[in-house]
Amino acid sequence: MKSIVLLSGGLDSTVSMAQALQEGKVELCLTMHYGQRAAQREIAAAATLAAHYHLKHRVIKLPFLAGITDTALVNTGRVVPEPRPEDLDDLEKAAGTAARVWVPNRNGLFINIAACFAEALGCDLVVTGFNREEAATFPDNSLRFIQAINQSLAFSTASGVRVVSYTARLNKTEIVALGRRLGVPWHLIWSCYYGGETMCGRCESCRRLARAMAAADREGVGF
Repeated sequence: MKSIVLLSGGLDSTVSMAQALQEGKVELCLTMHYGQRAAQREIAAAATLAAHYHLKHRVIKLPFLAGITDTALVNTGRVVPEPRPEDLDDLEKAAGTAARVWVPNRNGLFINIAACFAEALGCDLVVTGFNREEAATFPDNSLRFIQAINQSLAFSTASGVRVVSYTARLNKTEIVALGRRLGVPWHLIWSCYYGGETMCGRCESCRRLARAMAAADREGVGF
């Protein structure tokens, strides 16, 4: 199976890419630049990861997306939510955090762009990095979303391109465990909403990564 990988350089997409390499050939990695705060760090991480795995990498610029959204991921006048660790599993609070970083139809757009490349390059799959944890508040991370968009792609691509996410059924700790088994180079990833010199350790993405790493260490998984 040949695939196009949507690679942000974060935990989920990197581990999903590493698993895709076990399943078949990765033809190309795509990283989207839509004006997000962490764009340059995400692009650099994705490019470095692609080079590490000897894969082709391309950046797709989508400036219009920043122009139609007021999300804190793009608008520096908005405060990026920094939830407490104990709030991560509070669905009401997590839903409020998700709403502040929501980008209109982001994953739907990214997948359809990747599907164009997949069909043109003779690839069977678009590989994404979704996860069970965030699917609770981000519906475009869910198994139902994958099922629905695959129904759409059955009509919109002549070759029947499909979306798979090798991490979609896993929580973050399980994703870390899988990544360790696959030998993912953790020092190359970028899982932060900000684009600073180092990951902030306070945004939701950083909090979930830190919790997963700590839990994997305690449980001794993935070694």
